[in-house]
Amino acid sequence: MELDELFARMPPVREEDLAASKAHWDNLAKPLGSLGALETAITKMAALTGRVDFALNRRTLVVVCADNGVIAHNVSQSDETVTAAVTTALGVGTSTANYMARQVGCQVLPVDVGVKDFGGAPGVLSRRIRNGTADMTVEPAFSRQECIQALRLGIDLAGERKQQGDDCLLLGEMGIGNTTTTCAVASVLLGREPEELAGRGSGLSNQGLQNKIAAIQTAVAVHRPDPADPVDVLHKVGGLDLAVLTGLCIGGRLHRLPVLLDGVISDVAALCAVRLCPQVKQALTASHLSAEPAAGMMLEELELSPLICAGMRLGEGTGAVAALGLLDTAMSVYHSGHTFGHLGIDAYTPQS
Repeated sequence: MELDELFARMPPVREEDLAASKAHWDNLAKPLGSLGALETAITKMAALTGRVDFALNRRTLVVVCADNGVIAHNVSQSDETVTAAVTTALGVGTSTANYMARQVGCQVLPVDVGVKDFGGAPGVLSRRIRNGTADMTVEPAFSRQECIQALRLGIDLAGERKQQGDDCLLLGEMGIGNTTTTCAVASVLLGREPEELAGRGSGLSNQGLQNKIAAIQTAVAVHRPDPADPVDVLHKVGGLDLAVLTGLCIGGRLHRLPVLLDGVISDVAALCAVRLCPQVKQALTASHLSAEPAAGMMLEELELSPLICAGMRLGEGTGAVAALGLLDTAMSVYHSGHTFGHLGIDAYTPQS
């Protein structure tokens, strides 16, 4: 099925379901809207699922892992061996995201879509598309057909998680150099200069940051990606992880599975997904405002408000996991049944 045909099959999100969830909140024994963005997020999720009584009992953090050829230009203080090492750690449960996820009862699923020279590891799902991307300053990072394959992989992964009974999908990634590809895609989509968007990632020196900016400038100048065509942008100056994350966003909307974004990398993937299919935004919740410079611009463009502003920038889905803990506390109120009627008092009403 062509992507356009798939987009046309998106199930509707009904205003009455949104209103029913809000009415449910308003009947609980607390001031109206007093849990702020947490109420908004849960109401949005309820409308997406079409169920006022939806739950977040089963959830999976999908960490998409891949390498990026642009690291040949010293845009990171680490090399691709770190991608393989962290991917392996994610599989056996010893990376940062695993420790955090265990605290909120969240499964972690690392997916290898292009970790360089990776022979597999326990707990890592192998869905390899290619052995890392090319150096985008010289040739497109990967082909358009590989990009479409990556999009479909993400859509299929979301469908598989839905079939497994998941109630919520969290996005994460692992790949040395992926803040460079992310910044390149953001630069094209937003029409901004790389200098405005590029950050220090996992800890770049001043020279490393200049290398990063120069690599992005060169790649964009050489390939001239079309900002009106997210697939063109992704395959020329993006990464395999970005493309699969884009597909996961689309798949979440298609399968009525709420998607909790992580930091700037998943934010950029989300914008690609929304540019391809605007309805996707109905499935998205922003977990936090990453410390990366482009993060705020991306969330503003997506018209999403973050649940957490803590200067996080680790990746792996750690921001999404942290926000899930907040949503759990709000869901305990949402399902409490503790109404004004139980207290024997009049409900709050909107005041002008």
